[in-house]
Amino acid sequence: MARVPSAVLNALPRPPRVPRAPTRRRRPRRPTTATLALTPQPRPWARAAGLVAVVVLGAWLGLLIVGNVRVPVGPMNTTMTLRPSVTGGTKINISPLGALQLDSHIAPVRLDVNVDQLDPERSQALVDHPERLSGLQDEVTRDITHGTADLAVRSCVAVVTGATALGLAVYRRPRRALAAGGLALGLLAASGGTAYATWNPDSVLEPRFSGLLSSAPSLVGDARSIVTEFDVYQKELARLVTNVTKLYDATSTLPAYQPDPTTLRVLHVSDIHLNPASWKIIASLVEQYRVDVIVDSGDTMDHGTAAENGFLDPIEDLGAPYVWVRGNHDSLVTQRYLAGMKNVHVLDDGRAKTIAGLRFAGIGDPQFTPDRSQRTGAEQSQELAGARLASALRDQRAAGTPVDVAVVHEPSAAREVDGTVPLVLAGHIHHEETEVMRYGTRLRVEGSTGGSGLRAIEGKYPDPIETSILYFDRDTRRLQAWDSIELGGLGLTTAEVSRHLPKENQPGASTSPSPSSGTSSTPAP
Repeated sequence: MARVPSAVLNALPRPPRVPRAPTRRRRPRRPTTATLALTPQPRPWARAAGLVAVVVLGAWLGLLIVGNVRVPVGPMNTTMTLRPSVTGGTKINISPLGALQLDSHIAPVRLDVNVDQLDPERSQALVDHPERLSGLQDEVTRDITHGTADLAVRSCVAVVTGATALGLAVYRRPRRALAAGGLALGLLAASGGTAYATWNPDSVLEPRFSGLLSSAPSLVGDARSIVTEFDVYQKELARLVTNVTKLYDATSTLPAYQPDPTTLRVLHVSDIHLNPASWKIIASLVEQYRVDVIVDSGDTMDHGTAAENGFLDPIEDLGAPYVWVRGNHDSLVTQRYLAGMKNVHVLDDGRAKTIAGLRFAGIGDPQFTPDRSQRTGAEQSQELAGARLASALRDQRAAGTPVDVAVVHEPSAAREVDGTVPLVLAGHIHHEETEVMRYGTRLRVEGSTGGSGLRAIEGKYPDPIETSILYFDRDTRRLQAWDSIELGGLGLTTAEVSRHLPKENQPGASTSPSPSSGTSSTPAP
């Protein structure tokens, strides 16, 4: 079949085009209940969690920006601030000396007090008129009261403003923003209520020092005054600030501890493990605290060989009597060497010795770790060694010469003397612990004063150097308080001192714990 040329086709007339009817657009159907069920919707708990996150973040930002108040406290200018915190408490920053931390309350907010500077004019007025120091404490109390009230009002405004502003930025709805602000105010009110309910006015009795302040424990008074005078948190916080004022004004160096003449001071060390730096630390503490006696609860050595004996020579020059018991890393060779040194008192077999007004008794560790096949006594059990010491303590008490402090190396041996002595000191576990045992004896376990020796480099972080100062009443020979001292381990330069009081010495307490011996408890001095 022949093809028709395209030119002929183009010349033929085309049929007319029929217009198409316009199409109607369909309106979108409204979603039915089934359709809504299939569409993912935000869950109520997710919306609530988002709102809480906005409230917390907004309140925190508000506190950071405007939640602080500058308060003149006596001759010093300070800044008070509320900060979000997990544990609460109060932190007093005294630049450049360091900081003090007080467990004043448990709440999600912490009170920060920054001592910014000393006002020259007000300080000079105190220098020109020393009689004004007598009224400085009351003045500081009033200043802290006004500053705390001002801080509370400003913090409320800061929290509500921050949460509302962030809520408006996130949700773009005034109602949601106001809800965030109201929730933030409720959160702050709840935090304040929790802080009020858990407020501990006696927390100033047991502050934790850090920085240079760790070498100035005299800022909180001597062992007797902290028991009898510190009774009101606000009043004593004022006293603390007053003392810091005197410190700023008097000298640029920290004062040495001024000892109470009625207090005996014992330095407890343990587990030195051949760390030569320990001797310098001990000598410094002996001088600073005017220590009356040093007690070493063992593991001074690492292998107990005669070659290590020269490490012990600095003990004679520490400036205080040295009381020592054998640890499981100390040998009889070590013990004999120390027994021949002047000013060293070796405790073993429960025999008591009176040193610096206190009666000590102790027993050496029955095991020798470097060579467990070597027997250092008839018993090879810590419990048997403790029982032997307890028997000796009961005999001496029956003879009218009771022991004040027992010393062993392992805590398991120390538990056997419960009820026979007021206080027992131990070591071995390389971290500090304190407890009052079932029959009234207090057990104080010291950490490693050598920072665990060469073992300090085995872990990810070096072990701290730990020691403590124990304060005894000279008349009753009972423990009144102790300062736990923790220094940064190998390569670190941190320092922290925390003061602790036995419960019987807290304000309002009437008795001290005494071993169960059929006698009444001794009144607290």
